[in-house]
Amino acid sequence: MGEGGSRKVTYSLPEELLGEMESAVRDGAAPSYSAFVAEAVRERLERLRERRLAESFAQAGEDPLFLEDVEETMEAFAAADGLLPRESEE
Repeated sequence: MGEGGSRKVTYSLPEELLGEMESAVRDGAAPSYSAFVAEAVRERLERLRERRLAESFAQAGEDPLFLEDVEETMEAFAAADGLLPRESEE
């Protein structure tokens, strides 16, 4: 089930979730309960990573030093792309 193999674990889930999961697996949503749970955990972890990344970008967008660095980088690439005169041409 993954590159690192798998390990048997035990968790408690609400009865209603178990019933819905059993129904979903029977309907072909996943080949097994373990596969269904693994996919759900992967999706949740991906959403957490995306949220943390968005929070980091939001913080960076308020950091004056970061914004200054971005501006300098954009100017350097604009000059390299021929959108601004190079320093030697001025």
